[in-house]
Amino acid sequence: MRYPDFSLTDQKAIVTGAGQGLGQGIAWALAHAGADVVVADLPSNKSRALETVAEIENMGRQARFVPVDVTDVSSINVMAREAIEAFTQIHVLVNNAGVNIPKLALEVREADWDKVLDIDLKGTFFCAQAIGRHMVERRYGRVINITSQMGMVGYFSRSAYCSAKAGVVNLTRVLAIEWAKHGVTINTVAPTFLRTPLTEPMFKDKAFYEDVLSRIPMGRIGEIEDVVGAVVFLASGAASLITGHTLAVDGGWLAW
Repeated sequence: MRYPDFSLTDQKAIVTGAGQGLGQGIAWALAHAGADVVVADLPSNKSRALETVAEIENMGRQARFVPVDVTDVSSINVMAREAIEAFTQIHVLVNNAGVNIPKLALEVREADWDKVLDIDLKGTFFCAQAIGRHMVERRYGRVINITSQMGMVGYFSRSAYCSAKAGVVNLTRVLAIEWAKHGVTINTVAPTFLRTPLTEPMFKDKAFYEDVLSRIPMGRIGEIEDVVGAVVFLASGAASLITGHTLAVDGGWLAW
């Protein structure tokens, strides 16, 4: 019998939005499992992205910062080209870049809607397409899209975000069907509310915080460390027959 192998030794990965928060944690976890990592983020986030790079290098792995704006397809294509030139082959892509603009539906402006959909859904698709071409040609790849439990349930003030993340869930299914014959798996990780630099201000609203906790049977907000293991698993050989799946890391929210 072959026992499961969770190692990513000498694999090459890209993580978008890896300058802070969950993306940074994912990049570090992939490196800890043995991967070299392209840290992709906005040029304005370069200083934080370089902190991600430095920690990966401290682990003895290779890392490189590559700027990208996931709303710009030409920028995505440049990122893909530079990543492949740097590491020759990309085995793992984590589409983590995302944004949320919480507003009640009657208050959402066109600019709010466009920004959330462009980053969270359009960006995910075109990053997957750019690196997917390379993976299909090489006949191997692991694409992990970071969505949210909000892609499967509704919640106040998140009409654009829930729509974008639901789109990612179904996009994952379509890509899984199309690319399975090429040895490429595509899965999604759907976290609950996590403590990150971007979410901490929200939790200062006591009513919001208590409402969120009341919906999580395990009774706590998620931490970055709760999610990164799911990403490493889906990137590894242990998940070779899993594709088109959404793995919720939600403390039981979706069990209601």
